[in-house]
Amino acid sequence: MTIRIRTAAALAGAALLAAGLTTPVATAAPGPTAPTTRAAAAGATPHRVLFDNSKAETAGNADWIISTSQPDPLAQNANPTTEKSWTGALSAWGVALQKTGQYSLKTLPAGSTISYGTGAALDLANFDTFVIPEPNIRFSASEKTAIMKFVQNGGGLFLVSDHVNSDRNNDGWDSPKIINDLLTSNGVNNNDPFGFSVDLLNITTDNPRAVNDATDPVLHGPFGTVTGSILRNGTTFTLKPADNPNVKGLVYRTGYSGNTGAFFVTSTFGSGRVAVWGDSSPIDDGTGQSGNTLYNGWDDPAGTDAALALNATAWLSKA
Repeated sequence: MTIRIRTAAALAGAALLAAGLTTPVATAAPGPTAPTTRAAAAGATPHRVLFDNSKAETAGNADWIISTSQPDPLAQNANPTTEKSWTGALSAWGVALQKTGQYSLKTLPAGSTISYGTGAALDLANFDTFVIPEPNIRFSASEKTAIMKFVQNGGGLFLVSDHVNSDRNNDGWDSPKIINDLLTSNGVNNNDPFGFSVDLLNITTDNPRAVNDATDPVLHGPFGTVTGSILRNGTTFTLKPADNPNVKGLVYRTGYSGNTGAFFVTSTFGSGRVAVWGDSSPIDDGTGQSGNTLYNGWDDPAGTDAALALNATAWLSKA
């Protein structure tokens, strides 16, 4: 198991990067803004988002859940106001969506099986977007097929990877290996269906910057403008547009562009959409269950991570 350590030197380096030693976009903007419309309040069907906790997302120092109340976070607090209203290092993500009135959130609890088309309450067919934050257990053959069918038929898939050798539960599988396995052995399309692969790297620290694209709905979405992100022991992706011409790098490691060094990537498959992030640090809000060593990457001024996560969720959900 690799435990992420963020030393003062690393954070100082991050501050220097944020001060202007990066390319290609200006410094980070303020935190995310709430969407101006409230679809649920108007009677529209909310966008349904399922967060995965079936693949050891709380192993080691990870606490990648929106709430300890599962499947329904509203059982912990029906009217959350801050990340501390729910318990989990992803609570800021969940609470921000919940407060818009436009989203219905659930968690697939530990011990569950990912399914599609079974009629079960937490089956992927009942959701618009499936978030898998740093999985640490390999997907079964049936689960890989379920995920791919879900996307192929119009679902949104949000994957979060971490660095190589980040095997938090010591089962021989870390998130880069698990995601690459999904992309190459899934029973639906084993030939790089999304047009990217996870690089087997451990990049200690960087402040990746967003590309200049004024029309991109993830970089310029309902929750604000994305200028960059943070990378604190993470990885990147290699793009393969020959396999899927819709793959697109949105945020890049310093000094990289094109098909290498992409840190945040979007793509499509069938009628569905995909997003992948190269580190779990940006989604960590610094709160969570006791006993975990957590850091507030969500609000780190070196990036606009909240806006990136929330805009991507909205795009995946076709909001």
